[in-house]
Amino acid sequence: MLLPLLVLLFVGMPILEIYVILQVGQAIGILPTVGLLIVDSIVGAWLMRSQGRLVWLRFTQALEEGRPPAREVLDGALVIVGGALGLAPGFVTDALGLFLIAPPTRAIVRRALVARLARRGAMRVGAWAQAGGTRPGRGPAPPDYDIDGTAHEDPRDPPRLP
Repeated sequence: MLLPLLVLLFVGMPILEIYVILQVGQAIGILPTVGLLIVDSIVGAWLMRSQGRLVWLRFTQALEEGRPPAREVLDGALVIVGGALGLAPGFVTDALGLFLIAPPTRAIVRRALVARLARRGAMRVGAWAQAGGTRPGRGPAPPDYDIDGTAHEDPRDPPRLP
């Protein structure tokens, strides 16, 4: 599953980028195409900086309010990935980067990621710990304690060097 995705990412994406750049170059000329790529990178860097600053402010506000900054952390990751795509030369990666950086579309991606991670069991709902210790659909939280035990060496085991 991962190998075809990596092949598509590292082989297919550059081929697609070159194709799109050539098509744009044929349509508007080489110098306007290069200029458009430079402007795209500058706009991507500016968007990453401005949206990154807003996400950072929301992150610190969440910490000051004493709530977990889960949404803000995910937004920050999406802005970083979107910014990296926006800085990469090419129109397709710039479009994907803009999609991840823009707040309305970033919210759509964030909701989809959270839903997918929750379906796979990679995320837990953090509110159960504050709501009386009951977890949604799974009963009470397990007790928080250590188990005391002892260990003995087996005389049949060969001695180990330290």
